[in-house]
Amino acid sequence: MSEVTHKSVILIVGGGTWGCSIALELARRGYQDITVLDAHPIPAPIAAGNDLNKIIEEGSPSVSDSDENYVWNRMHQLSTKAWKTDSVYQKFYHSTGFIMAASQKDARHEVDAYMSSCKDRVRLLTSPSEFQNTMPNGILTGPFPNWKGVFREKGAGWAFARGALEAARHEAARLGVRFLTGVIKGNVQRLLYSSTDIIGAQTAEGREHRADRTILCAGANSDQLFDFERQLRPTAWTLAHIQMTDEERALWKGLPVLFNEPDEQNGELKLVDEHPGYCNFIKDPETGNEKSVPFAKKQIPVQSEQKARQFLRETVPQIADRLFSFARVCWDADTPDRQFLIDQHPKYKSLVVAVGGSGNGFMMMPAVGMAVADVIDGVIESRLKHSFRWRPETAVDRDWRDTQHRFGGDGTVRDFQKVREWTAIGESS
Repeated sequence: MSEVTHKSVILIVGGGTWGCSIALELARRGYQDITVLDAHPIPAPIAAGNDLNKIIEEGSPSVSDSDENYVWNRMHQLSTKAWKTDSVYQKFYHSTGFIMAASQKDARHEVDAYMSSCKDRVRLLTSPSEFQNTMPNGILTGPFPNWKGVFREKGAGWAFARGALEAARHEAARLGVRFLTGVIKGNVQRLLYSSTDIIGAQTAEGREHRADRTILCAGANSDQLFDFERQLRPTAWTLAHIQMTDEERALWKGLPVLFNEPDEQNGELKLVDEHPGYCNFIKDPETGNEKSVPFAKKQIPVQSEQKARQFLRETVPQIADRLFSFARVCWDADTPDRQFLIDQHPKYKSLVVAVGGSGNGFMMMPAVGMAVADVIDGVIESRLKHSFRWRPETAVDRDWRDTQHRFGGDGTVRDFQKVREWTAIGESS
């Protein structure tokens, strides 16, 4: 394994949220030979970060070494500083506050736990009127049956996800990063191996991209290229958009996050069906083990539409029956402990993995770029290094139907193999 210098050849497999953040951070640190490969133009239509908005929670200005949640808080701290002050990221963050709520009995205790742990001022919401009063008159007109929540007025909000992803890519390119994309030039078919190491990747056109360091950050598709020893479970959620009128866009601007305000570009409102997630379970033909395999689809199951509309009827019934203008399946990858996996591989020393967003990957976008660059530079903090380490021992006898402390729906991980009806855009179901 060669020593890394700023002239070393760096290859990044995956140009999504993390790939763009990593490329930007390495370029800012002076690395001069960086190539990003992705099968799609950036932002890719299948990238989780190619989205209207993502929730952002801010970290504390300082983090105590004695904090039992040090790693989580440290990543929040680094990300918050970037979302507020970095010229690439700051214009996309909107500090509006947000509402965390639950209506199912088995999830209401999560509201209490959040309220007791949150260091910012929060307001308890237990009645329909208390929820309705968090927003201007005429927006939250629903009955909020059995809802309990907390309103965090400061220290949280949302980011225009697609904008941040595009801005990171643009700035990285300005600093000299090469982006090779498309089903021929950017589509990685396999990693390249020497007798002892990984030395790059080969794309669909047959070209071999050799590198001193290869960074694998292809999201939920990463385990299609490398054996993660069951540390990654591709898990999906469903999202849909509703077209809003110009009057509604003006009224809904600047709202706290219960859903996000309509996006400025197209005036669409995003909503999701909250639940422990979908997997696409199949048997691995080589090992016989069950695995989840991601796929792209611009439709959602009818079950998801019904649940999403139920949410609207309980909160904003005036738009609950409006047709969807867009919908898709959105994939992430869960580690067994929902902690990131960012490490130099113990066997293949020239391979760095950056995977396992586990539902928090976009919020930590800036800090992930820093963490990966720190791994490359050999200076990552010891506590981050330990938490993000290669850890297949945590996946031994892994329960692939573990909800991982997520709630909603019927409280189980759903299986795409069992879906029989899909909602098509522009059609009611």
